[in-house]
Amino acid sequence: MRASLIALFLIFSTTALWAQDVRLLMVEEDGCVWCARWESDIGTEYPKTAEGATAPLLKHNIRADLPDGVTLKRPLQFTPTFVLIVDGQEAERIEGYPGEDFFWGLLARMFNTAKIDLLAKPEITG
Repeated sequence: MRASLIALFLIFSTTALWAQDVRLLMVEEDGCVWCARWESDIGTEYPKTAEGATAPLLKHNIRADLPDGVTLKRPLQFTPTFVLIVDGQEAERIEGYPGEDFFWGLLARMFNTAKIDLLAKPEITG
């Protein structure tokens, strides 16, 4: 019994070490035509995808201070820019919006390069 409890403790404590805080930071600004295009093409669909479950979207105005605890590799210059944030640190980024067909492939490459496994696609009810 004691060995079972120790084994369970080790499994759960090790799993907690692997858990990462992952977000997709979308950098935008008022009047950004390509930001609006992304919203139209992908914005409502993104939260319903495995990517959205894995890296919930966090919108950020390019002119505002960065959210607390976020560190980037280099300054933001373009909108939209999509920054994959892992435990507060920039892992990868997409500058600009290349259209829906290319966006998903580039996003998949970002997850792959950052070694982030996708969570299951969320269950949609209603």
